[in-house]
Amino acid sequence: MGAGLVVAAALALASFALLGLLEANLLRNAETDARRQAETVAQLAAAGKLGRARPPGRAVEFVQVVSADGRVLYSSPNLIGVPPFPPAPPGTPGTRMHTWRVRPVDGEHRQRVVQVVTQTPDGPATVYAGASLRDADAADDTTTAALVIGMPLLLATVVLVTWRVTGHALRPVEAIRAEVAEISDRDLHRRVPVPATRDEVARLAETMNDTLDRLEASGTRQRQFIADASHELRSPITVLRTQLEVALAVRDPELWPELIGGALEDIDRLQRLAADLLLLARIDAAQPVAAVPVDLGALVREVLEARLGDRVPLHVDLAADVEVTAGALWLGRVVTNLVDNAQRYAVQEVRVTLRTTGGGAVPGRAVLEVVDDGPGIPGADRERVFERFTRLDDSRSRDHGGAGLGLAIARDLSTHHGGTLTAEDCASGARLVLRLPLTSRS
Repeated sequence: MGAGLVVAAALALASFALLGLLEANLLRNAETDARRQAETVAQLAAAGKLGRARPPGRAVEFVQVVSADGRVLYSSPNLIGVPPFPPAPPGTPGTRMHTWRVRPVDGEHRQRVVQVVTQTPDGPATVYAGASLRDADAADDTTTAALVIGMPLLLATVVLVTWRVTGHALRPVEAIRAEVAEISDRDLHRRVPVPATRDEVARLAETMNDTLDRLEASGTRQRQFIADASHELRSPITVLRTQLEVALAVRDPELWPELIGGALEDIDRLQRLAADLLLLARIDAAQPVAAVPVDLGALVREVLEARLGDRVPLHVDLAADVEVTAGALWLGRVVTNLVDNAQRYAVQEVRVTLRTTGGGAVPGRAVLEVVDDGPGIPGADRERVFERFTRLDDSRSRDHGGAGLGLAIARDLSTHHGGTLTAEDCASGARLVLRLPLTSRS
């Protein structure tokens, strides 16, 4: 409907413009022919030679010369017996153009009449030359009839073609809509059809499939996470139940402290695991964090000073005035997880260093490195260690109470703050590098 209205308005304007231009052009041609004839007769009248005037040609319909007192001095054969045209007022020599309808001369057709006032030996006289507008009227009638018939047909054609083309263009969109409407949380493997048109609709389908890829991957990760979490929770709960059943069955009070101590250890492990799972859920939900300027060096020093009973000593080298925008609580959790991981595998020492890079045209970043002298991380596993519930040495991690969530939480929190966490090359042991953008100071 919109296309039809626009085209109808455009066709109407074009039709009026066409008729106007055609009318103006034909009137100008008739006027030119009549003026030439009138000027020729006026020259003969001024010279007193009206008797030599020839009948008008094909383009001019009639000629009449009228004196100032209303007498007809000369007329073309088709004006014999026709009353004279009104004479021009005296003292107004020149040329004037009028369009008259002269029925006795040319029936129903209009006439383009040119009036020339000239001086003759007998006084002023007015020469009238009229050109018939029958050709103009015929052209106008023919053009109007063609437009009246052709424009609706053209409009109908445009509307029909627009309807068909639009329907053809939107058919892939309907196919995409229908496919998406049938996809449920159990059918995330399905994909929408991608047309071969390489246009906006094709890009829409590709974007929709990319979104479905991400949703499927997210669903797979969620299901895997639930399965891993269930497995991790089942193990300490089973052990705790066994210890409690043994404590209930054993009547020797001397064994109760050992059994209760083991149960408390498993309860502590369950608490840590539940806290980690809750934190991961909050991160996955992208809950906003109150980000404020934080002195990263002071935060790292505060976290390390609060640690008691570390298995190996910490060697700290922290640059001053390293300010980042982050949530202090979550950023402290990142530092804690990195140091806990290093302490778990270190042999003799753990080194923590803080420095800055960039500046000027290059955005500045804070770089926190945690290096241990343990067995290190194989190159093939440097990304896998950041996956949830990943243990490179499963039995050793369980002995130390790890659930394989520490580095996953640290990376997710780093990404949440616009930073990165990677495992990089090291001469010996493992080297974890945290990079965060520095606070902009304008």
